[in-house]
Amino acid sequence: MTTRLESNLRALSARIERACEKAGRAPEEIELVCVTKSVEPSTALELSRLGQLDLGENRLQELVRKTDFFQAHGARVRWHFIGHLQRNKVRRAVGLAAVFHSIDSLRLLDALQAVCAEEQRTVEVLLEVELTGGAARTGFGPGELPAALRRVRELDRLRCVGLMTLGPAPSADVAGSARASRAVFARLRELRDDLTGEGFAGARAKLSMGMTSDLEAAIAEGSDVVRVGSALFEGVQPGGGRVEAKA
Repeated sequence: MTTRLESNLRALSARIERACEKAGRAPEEIELVCVTKSVEPSTALELSRLGQLDLGENRLQELVRKTDFFQAHGARVRWHFIGHLQRNKVRRAVGLAAVFHSIDSLRLLDALQAVCAEEQRTVEVLLEVELTGGAARTGFGPGELPAALRRVRELDRLRCVGLMTLGPAPSADVAGSARASRAVFARLRELRDDLTGEGFAGARAKLSMGMTSDLEAAIAEGSDVVRVGSALFEGVQPGGGRVEAKA
C-alpha cells in the first residue's frame, strides 16, 4: 500500500527532476533536506524509513523532541538546523545537528567555535545572506560576507561549506514571484562565484536556496540544496502518513 507520504515524496522527486531537466542539470546534483518542523516525530521517522536521511528543523525544542524520538527507535539521520539560532542555545544544538544553514553573525560564529572546541566536535555551517530587504529577516549583507569568510577561516571547528538565503515571500502573481525569486537566487550565486577561494571548505561552495514555493527558480539559478517541508506533508495524517494515497 502506498502511503500519502510516499506519494508526496515521489511527486516531489518528479518535480525536482523536471526542474533539473529544464535547467540542464542532473537530479543527482540536488540535495534534498526534508523540513520536518510541521509534523510529529513519528511522521519524520517514517520519512527516514523511506530513505530520506537529511532532515531539517528550525526550532531547537522540536529538534530535541525529534532526536530523542529517533534515538529511542534506533534511527540515525543527519540533522540540519535551518532556523535562527540564539547564542544561548548553541551548546544544546551542537550536540544534535551536523549542519547549520542560518549563521547570521560573527558573534554566532564565535559562539559555535567555542562550544565545538569544548565538545571536540566539528560542524558544517552555511552563511545566511539577506537579499530581499525584509526588515524582519536576519543574515549577512553582501558587503559583510568577505569579513565573515575571513573570520570563519580562523575557526578550526567550523567548516564553512556555502551560502544560504531565503527567497522573497510568494505573492498571488505567480509569474512575478518566480521572477523575483530568480533574481534573489541569481544574486546569491554571483556572490558565491565572486568569493570562490575565500574561505569555503571543499572545492566548491554550496548554495542552499529554494523551498516548496520556489524550488524551480532556485534549481534554475544553481541551487545545490533545497529545503522542502509542506510539499512533502500535504494530506499526511499526524501518525506518520500511513493512509492509502489516491492514484
